[in-house]
Amino acid sequence: MAVTDKRSTAPQGGSFLIERHRAESILIPEAFSDELKMMGQAAEQYVEREIKPDFEALEALDYELSVQKIRKAGDQGLLGIDVPEAYGGLDIEKTASMLVTEKLAQAGSFNVTFNAHSGIGTLPLVYFGTPEQQAKYLPGLVSGEKIAAYCLSEPGSGSDALGAKTRALLNDAGTHYLLSGTKMWISNAGFADLFTVFAKVDGEHFSAFLVERDTPGLSLGAEEKKMGIKGSSTRPLILENAEVPKENLLGELGRGHVIAFQILNLGRLKLAAGAIGGCKEMVRLASGYAQERQQFGKAIAEFGLIQEKIGKMSAETFALESAIYRLTGAMDEHLAGALTQAEKLAAIGEYVVEYSLLKVAGSEILDRTIDEALQVYGGYGFSAEYPIELAYRNSRINRIFEGTNEINRLLTSGQLLKRAMKGQLELMGAAQAAIQGEPVTDVSAPEPLVDAFVAVENMKRAALLVAGLGAGRYMQALEQEQELMARVADMVAGIYLAESALLRSERLLGSNRGEISNLLAKIVTFEAFDQARVLGSEALRRIGNRDGLAKLESYLSDHGVDLIALRRKAAESSYQQGGYPL
Repeated sequence: MAVTDKRSTAPQGGSFLIERHRAESILIPEAFSDELKMMGQAAEQYVEREIKPDFEALEALDYELSVQKIRKAGDQGLLGIDVPEAYGGLDIEKTASMLVTEKLAQAGSFNVTFNAHSGIGTLPLVYFGTPEQQAKYLPGLVSGEKIAAYCLSEPGSGSDALGAKTRALLNDAGTHYLLSGTKMWISNAGFADLFTVFAKVDGEHFSAFLVERDTPGLSLGAEEKKMGIKGSSTRPLILENAEVPKENLLGELGRGHVIAFQILNLGRLKLAAGAIGGCKEMVRLASGYAQERQQFGKAIAEFGLIQEKIGKMSAETFALESAIYRLTGAMDEHLAGALTQAEKLAAIGEYVVEYSLLKVAGSEILDRTIDEALQVYGGYGFSAEYPIELAYRNSRINRIFEGTNEINRLLTSGQLLKRAMKGQLELMGAAQAAIQGEPVTDVSAPEPLVDAFVAVENMKRAALLVAGLGAGRYMQALEQEQELMARVADMVAGIYLAESALLRSERLLGSNRGEISNLLAKIVTFEAFDQARVLGSEALRRIGNRDGLAKLESYLSDHGVDLIALRRKAAESSYQQGGYPL
């Protein structure tokens, strides 16, 4: 199978699996514009000045204080990044939106409050509202005078959102829809002014509605008693013939699924971006504590098993950060050429594969990083007197938020297959070439990274091999083989993370960050390579293809890299930098 160079600066979604993208075409944090850096600094300052001084009160769920902090965020322009200027917003790059989300990770439970409002709460109006609806509601949402919430889940429909039971009936006068049903797990419900509610018109046409808080027939259940994110409001929304004006139908009748899924896609990306900030903080805390804590006459930072944790945490954080901003750079390239609302939605919808795989990767990398930080702290990490315990509890919801990780794994592989069947991505030919082809032995890349880039190209072939043989074996029944689909998804995610880290590292060669980026990228790449061998082998045993197993072994033969040594070096860098080494 030939390796092609991608010359476009705006690649197709999923194309990384069959093309080799150029390092100079991707966005990396080190190349952020001054405007982007200023947005990041503004978000950092907001957290330092507004959130940290009142952190404990916010974690205790103070409605009035939460509302006050949202309004402060509005005053500082943090709520309108995605909103058109005509309604008081900034309407700047998606990268800026993700950078602010990364910085807000230090805000604890308030991070959920902020993102539920500025993300899934506000974006349905931005992308699907009529000019009249936008003029009525967006200025207040941008200023923080009004707070938004998103209402999709129900007691009996979580992942199966289209199985919703909430109903909407047009009244006899034809002036109002009467909504009845219960929505669950509604973030910001306790103080939200505007709810985006999904319901089936006449029990059939899945649609979205803008519902104001004082709507007759609307009430709220009690606050949920949650494991974590206790400082965010989470309540059921109860609708009993709630009277919603006909003009508050959002988007087209029966097209609510388009709104729901597009907004969830952006929510997934924001969740992964927030994970970067959480990971960086955990690396900082664990590195600092390891150097202070003495056992057996020396700092635990000197012990190999602690170094291994710090090195791996740093490498995974580097890969996640590289992947997120690689993707937002591509999104911004697409959006720059989008003039109409339909073109903007098409540009955002281009990357459904990447949104799902990064949501899974971000949430699981964050969980692993927090877990290892807690282990470095030992017994103190288990104590609520230290910061890890709260992060540990707050993080767990991320694997459920915005579609469970199980659903997002199925979406990753399922959307790849869907794009292939539609002719949007030439996967079938690439998979056949992987089944028949030979391992890559050389690529055009800078010498320090050649072996790692060769590993990534062979990982691509391995993933295509498994996907191709799986499709040939199960055909239309492939979607029922969820375990197989999940393994393909994890192989694909490992490829995207590793390649993103390598492309960033290539850009940084020769700089003062070149050596450490090279080190972190190699750790991620060869760890993913080893994991791909395990995932691929399990999948091919399920398929029952011995020839495929032999081919997989040829693509993923032992790389010979001493990962233990690399992790030790990465840990040393983290110690020297006082945390995340970049």
